[in-house]
Amino acid sequence: MRIGVLTVSFALPGCRSLKEKRQRLSGLRERFGRHTNVAVCESDHADAHQRAEWSFVATAQSIPLIDQTLTEIEQRILESVDAEVTRFAREMI
Repeated sequence: MRIGVLTVSFALPGCRSLKEKRQRLSGLRERFGRHTNVAVCESDHADAHQRAEWSFVATAQSIPLIDQTLTEIEQRILESVDAEVTRFAREMI
């Protein structure tokens, strides 16, 4: 069993409240947590209005399968999230 972690940092310029932040990032957990091999959590900046960090942990039998899953997550985030992605970071465990 292999494990890969994708950490995504977001900037939310003009965001004035935690409620607005949640609305702009809504659906991350629901969209990606449905995958049986992916766990999702807000991993940093929970109390900051204009910053966020989310982590996605994927498991599979091989690193290429994990890479494919994490690449799909990156693409869907870029297409669907109302925030600026400031960093994608991957780590294989």
